[in-house]
Amino acid sequence: MNTIRGLVRRRPQPAAIEPNTDVDVRPALNVARGQLEVLLRDLPQTRPQLVQGDAVAYWRLLRGDDPEAFVALRARLRELCGAQAIVALDAALGVGQPLDAVEAFLRRFVVYPSDHARVAHALWIAHTHLMDAWHSTPRIAFLSPEPSSGKSRALEVTELLVPRPVSSVNVTPAYLFRKVGAKEGRPTVLYDEVDTIFGPRAKDANEEIRGLLNAGHRRHATAGRCVTVGRTITTEELSAYCAVALAGLGDLPDTILTRSVIVRMRRRAPDEAIEPYRQREHGEQARPLLERLEAWAASVAASIGDARPAMPERVVDRAADVWEPLLAIADAAGAEWPVRARKAAAALVEQSQQSTPSLGVRLLADLREAFGNRDAMPTDEIIKALCGLEEAPWGDLKGKPIDPRGLAQRLKQYGIRSRSLRVGSLVLRGYARGDLLDAWRRYLGPSPKESATSATPIATERVVAPVAHVAAPVGEGRTATIEAEATTQEGEL
Repeated sequence: MNTIRGLVRRRPQPAAIEPNTDVDVRPALNVARGQLEVLLRDLPQTRPQLVQGDAVAYWRLLRGDDPEAFVALRARLRELCGAQAIVALDAALGVGQPLDAVEAFLRRFVVYPSDHARVAHALWIAHTHLMDAWHSTPRIAFLSPEPSSGKSRALEVTELLVPRPVSSVNVTPAYLFRKVGAKEGRPTVLYDEVDTIFGPRAKDANEEIRGLLNAGHRRHATAGRCVTVGRTITTEELSAYCAVALAGLGDLPDTILTRSVIVRMRRRAPDEAIEPYRQREHGEQARPLLERLEAWAASVAASIGDARPAMPERVVDRAADVWEPLLAIADAAGAEWPVRARKAAAALVEQSQQSTPSLGVRLLADLREAFGNRDAMPTDEIIKALCGLEEAPWGDLKGKPIDPRGLAQRLKQYGIRSRSLRVGSLVLRGYARGDLLDAWRRYLGPSPKESATSATPIATERVVAPVAHVAAPVGEGRTATIEAEATTQEGEL
């Protein structure tokens, strides 16, 4: 046992080596390999010795000068002694939890739009090793407006560090469902070019895959299928629950975005340098890191599923569901990760909320701007105001401007209906501010321009007496008075 210590002590330090001097450490490496093989052969009696004393010097020497032997012997240790032995070995080598190393590995090959995005990616990778602990799994979506922005590279690097990766491009629904429900364990689906599934080029044949990606975030989600054996038709349920990483151009439906950590990738700038990526080379380098992730995940699996991590302010509802597993991972890792993870959650959730709203939410926002402080507006005035807003889409919806019927149909889904308004001697259809306030509050939040004396929303389906002469300016020289509660049917103007 003292032989290796003497060899290691006599090994010259790098600073003392002349540029052209080759230091032969093969004798020390041979001793290290031999002694560790003996300890592994004599298990279980020698188990404590494998992670303490002279054995730590052997492991450290092999890790630095013979990575291939280190990986092979480490794999044997894991096979014979389990994940806890790997955790003990990493602790003895001063390696500790693997998240720092995962982040450093990602940094070598991917240019992220922010440090927060890189933190989220590292946490997401770690969470894939603990899928049985979560009730819901977040997707991670790498999106960009243009090709060559690092999306596919992010998936390629992810593939090296997750369990049972399945790279998917243009796969059939049957293949994907069978992979997800396979008995050998849940895969990690890495779906590139996902814009072919959800984008304008999407085909109806992709509907089943869209269903899997939409529903598979829940732990007990299943996909029902009919199976024909001869003349007998039986049913079976395949698990749809698995971790999914997505990459594509453009955007995704809200049903996916709201269940995802969104990373808006950008094309790399000339001064942003990364290492060239070669899977055949870097795959071998990533293997010890993958094993460390697996071992660390096994060491925290018993307790992490019961974790209820504290959420940052404004990370609520579905965003909280997305980030709960990732924050639980950060809390288990300790050090700076809990703080960094919560900063990343707050920043990325805020960014996602600032993305392009749905057309319905855009309509509510533009209506609030058009109304100003008015209490009511006729439909024709609303249409004119909407089409006059700069950069608004209402003047050209599939080649035609929005019309009263389209306005009524879009607002109906928010429970808003038109009503009769008196304008001078005329009775016109229009909308009352009070009927819009609830939708504005729920979907847009408070507005600094909102009047404190705005009309109270009408909550009843029918009003016996009309609202008494509440007048507001409409157009040039006209005022609108709310005559009675709306009874408009679908599409009524």
